[in-house]
Amino acid sequence: MSKITRAEKKALYGSALAIALPMMLQNGITNAVGLVDSLMVGTLGTESVTGVSICGQLIFVFNLAIFGAISGPGIFGAQYFGNRDIEGVRKTFRIKIWAVLFAVAIGLAVFIFNDTWLINLYMKGETVKLDPILTMEKAKEYLHIMLAGLLPFGLTQVYASTLRENSESTMPMVAGLISVATDVVFNYLLIFGKFGFPALGVSGAAIATVIARFVELGVLVIWTHVRRAKFEFVQGIYRTLLVERKILIPIIRKSIPIFINEFLWASAIAKLTQLYSIRGLEVVPAFGISNALTNLLNVVFVAMGSAVGIVIGQMLGAGKTENIKEKAFSLMWFTAYLSTGLTALLILIGPIFPRAYKDVDESVRYMATSFILITSVFFPLWAFLNAEYFIIRSGGKTVITFFMDSGFSWLVTVLGVFLVCRFTNWNIYWVYIFAQGLDLLKVLFGMYLINKGVWITNLVKNKKE
Repeated sequence: MSKITRAEKKALYGSALAIALPMMLQNGITNAVGLVDSLMVGTLGTESVTGVSICGQLIFVFNLAIFGAISGPGIFGAQYFGNRDIEGVRKTFRIKIWAVLFAVAIGLAVFIFNDTWLINLYMKGETVKLDPILTMEKAKEYLHIMLAGLLPFGLTQVYASTLRENSESTMPMVAGLISVATDVVFNYLLIFGKFGFPALGVSGAAIATVIARFVELGVLVIWTHVRRAKFEFVQGIYRTLLVERKILIPIIRKSIPIFINEFLWASAIAKLTQLYSIRGLEVVPAFGISNALTNLLNVVFVAMGSAVGIVIGQMLGAGKTENIKEKAFSLMWFTAYLSTGLTALLILIGPIFPRAYKDVDESVRYMATSFILITSVFFPLWAFLNAEYFIIRSGGKTVITFFMDSGFSWLVTVLGVFLVCRFTNWNIYWVYIFAQGLDLLKVLFGMYLINKGVWITNLVKNKKE
């Protein structure tokens, strides 16, 4: 493997950071709002925190399904942009629209007709400190309102992802910031009933989020179309939503494994939380508190992974594959290095943060602190793994990433945790450490694949050809 110079590495890191930093800021502030929401809902009692946390797991599965639905076309979109094929970008945008409409229709049907069953999955653990009937009531109250935000969320991701594939990360960030401000204001007004607004509690939190979803979509759509001279792909974008078969079929072939993968991976995460809850229903709100903080910081490696995938995808589309394996490894190690600082930060503030939830039971706060500290140790590992995943996917190797990601999650992690919960007396902390430690196997396998170069594929033809 040939060497790249220090200057080339610096330029490479700069390219990735230029895409990732706005995403980090947007997602960081969005997750900060999630943290504020969690703190506000925390004043309503443990049942409200638990109900909202359960719904958060369910909505998380949907959100990942949306990301999966648009990621397949996005692989082609990044390569089309690298090849300066605007019509190709336009067609991938239209395919994303159809993918989101399909995902939203399925999501609504599942949530409307299976709400009680889905929520009950997380209420199997024994507890004497939570009212299960009140928890179910709060969960349903929150979930049913949140359904109104599914479509605007999906359409927002269509615009935001396409802009990022066209190297425009700033405006999706700005739209996200406006959405965040809207969410915070209406949370305060509607949860607690300030300035003449009704005090709606959990319902107020959901309504605020839905309003914010529509605001974010409106800002992004208007800004993009006003600048259609710069973003040529929106010129005539809605003259038709039809896409010819020769473009559609290859994209669908690459997209279906990603969509299924994201859905199954998110389902695996939700299933793991449900398995953890067997050790006590208090596990659910404890994870809710832990995730409110850890999600605020994991935006660094999540955004870097996406940016790495875009940078590598643009190189592949432009046919610039010289030293690309070494560049891929450099970006992976760089991403992991950035995350080591997050580990130290979490270790410092982890024992302090849960104390802010004064109306939540002490056992839940203690458990949340333990989850935060355990999670912090795995941040660099996850950062490296996340970059691996997006690099392999940038070359369209979606079947490989399917087995590497959701296949591994279900066949190894979920199965392993199920067996541990069923046949051992390990406490929840050792179960959690065991589950996260299994990701080391994925990291080693990903390194082998990247070094082998199976992902180095140009999916779009050069315009001259």
